[in-house]
Amino acid sequence: MRYKSLIYCLLLLVSTILSCSKNESSSPEIFELKIPQGFPEMTFPSDNEFTVDRWILGKKLFYEKALSKNNSISCGSCHQQSLAFTDGLAKAKGVEMRLGVRNTPSLANVGYQPYLLREGSVSTLEKQILVPIQEHAEFDFSMPEIIDRLGTSTTYRELAHKAYSRDLDAFVLTRSIATFERSLISGNSEYDRIYTQGVLEPIDYKVALGKELFFSNKTNCRTCHSGFNFTNYSFQNNGLYLNYVDLGKQRATGKTEDLALFKVPSLRNIEYSAPYMHDGSINTLEEVVEHYNSGGKNHPQKSNLIQALGLTEEEKKHLVAFLKSLSDPNFLNDKNLSE
Repeated sequence: MRYKSLIYCLLLLVSTILSCSKNESSSPEIFELKIPQGFPEMTFPSDNEFTVDRWILGKKLFYEKALSKNNSISCGSCHQQSLAFTDGLAKAKGVEMRLGVRNTPSLANVGYQPYLLREGSVSTLEKQILVPIQEHAEFDFSMPEIIDRLGTSTTYRELAHKAYSRDLDAFVLTRSIATFERSLISGNSEYDRIYTQGVLEPIDYKVALGKELFFSNKTNCRTCHSGFNFTNYSFQNNGLYLNYVDLGKQRATGKTEDLALFKVPSLRNIEYSAPYMHDGSINTLEEVVEHYNSGGKNHPQKSNLIQALGLTEEEKKHLVAFLKSLSDPNFLNDKNLSE
């Protein structure tokens, strides 16, 4: 009797293991691209429309360290989900800890940006993928070498054919990663819930007063940080320095009038993306507000909108509270976007 019971238990255990194994192998990763209320529909290139298979491949490649010369870093190394897809450093570090030249921007809602990099020199996400690959202070590698390294992988070959009906190549790699990055959508902050979605939540009076200040003529914050993504994507100088080491937009255009102009960043999730500015030279939101309150340095290119504000200490706190209301904790913890 004990022998029969033992056989029954073993058969039940094997059956359970096989059932779990079957479920795991036959249940593909499911992801639905959801556009938040108040956001426009996202535009995808005609040769790279969104599909789940492309998203799955792009996500795997986004976290693939074999894209770098010494297999040490991936896109996800500098764009960490817990930091709103930034890295928490003043300037990014690449292979062999080589120091980059700029602060890593957040990838939140990057699919809506009309151009990429802080000087706006790259027109699409597909093209931007190529930049870190060849940069000496980033991946320090090349596309042919990456394809040689990953092209023989059965997993990548199968994923590439499911996604694009071809072997893994530069076309597949750049477009799949771009597809994943377009899914990094953040639009569920306290601000969104209260002021866009109409959810009835208690409103901190500091946030409410900070919102009034932000959208007022006194601060003019709304002029550059406008729209659903809190940026108009224009190029401005905010009086950070009298003399700039970084040429800004002039680096791409060579034009004198573009000296020290940088693309206006989104303010979404700014609480998580310190340090700030193009070179990571400001550590806290309080210091950021103080910079604008001071009116900045009188650089010839400084925007006319940057003027001394004369804010009280309480008003500064209210502005910081409002900026923090643009934080989206769900975005940081969405397992669909995790490695």
